[in-house]
Amino acid sequence: MHWSQTLQLIDVHAEGEIGRVITGGQPVIPGVNIYEKFRYLNSGNDDLRRMLVLEPRGAAAGSANLLFPPDNPENHAGFIVLQPDQAHASSGSNSICVTTALLETGMVEMHEGENIVRLETAAGVVVARAQCKGGKCVSVSLSMPASYVEELDHEISETQWGMLTADIAYGGVFYAILDADQLGLKIEPAQARDLVVAGMEIKNILNQSLKVSHPENPDINGIAYVMFRGQDEDGAIRTATTMWPGRLDRSPCGTGNSANLAIRAARGEVAEGDNYTSRSTIGSEFNVKHSGATMVGNKQAVLPIITGSGWIFGMHQIGVDPTDPFAKGFALTDT
Repeated sequence: MHWSQTLQLIDVHAEGEIGRVITGGQPVIPGVNIYEKFRYLNSGNDDLRRMLVLEPRGAAAGSANLLFPPDNPENHAGFIVLQPDQAHASSGSNSICVTTALLETGMVEMHEGENIVRLETAAGVVVARAQCKGGKCVSVSLSMPASYVEELDHEISETQWGMLTADIAYGGVFYAILDADQLGLKIEPAQARDLVVAGMEIKNILNQSLKVSHPENPDINGIAYVMFRGQDEDGAIRTATTMWPGRLDRSPCGTGNSANLAIRAARGEVAEGDNYTSRSTIGSEFNVKHSGATMVGNKQAVLPIITGSGWIFGMHQIGVDPTDPFAKGFALTDT
């Protein structure tokens, strides 16, 4: 066996969504801070991302998280989320995975009770409060990036479902959020493929016709995901985030629920101090809390807190044989 590159990873999932954490072998990423590294990964050489998250070493379902020393010594670590389409600035489920990995492996010292872990992302600092007992992170609460509405009831024409309306909001990345019943769909495992096909088409239409960018971080731009929503009989919000190359987020989605919280607040459905349950397609749950208000540029924004749990399920090592024709990975839409 002859490898030209070797990496060590911790396998973690947050409420069903895989977020592997790279702990060894990571090459140097150019950039003086986490934001510049994020920009480089989306504009420079993307071989590392492709190798980690695409087949045959990765899979469509899941992410890989690059860890970095923090720029601010008051923080514990920086991280960037790698997914099949690109590097992303922030992710709730991946923040839970990273926090769980840092504490349960001892990279950050754990103690009984509440542990505060400060994570630098390209979208800002995420403060994680992990409740720990007996060496286990029982739950992780995330102070997510300030989230705001870009546009309510944006009309989407010329789709196979006729005229649709979507709310456009930022929750760490930009989302288009639609009620699934507009398309005659339900958020349930049996309709996962139909939801994905619809989400991919709607995302393509929107990114051809709608330009959005963060007022303070212009490299965070474009609709990253389409999320469908519904409501269960017990009042829980049911969510399904659709992701390239063709899958659903297995978790309820932290950044998506941050964006949806901003929408619900703008519509007067929740107020500061309120919290509710968001449930994924597979039934896993996040608690979503409106913890306060702020401004992002000239936009009214909310301060979300997302709470869920993560579990380490393995550790493994991957490598690249220099003769491997698929060193850069590949992706198919048959997922």
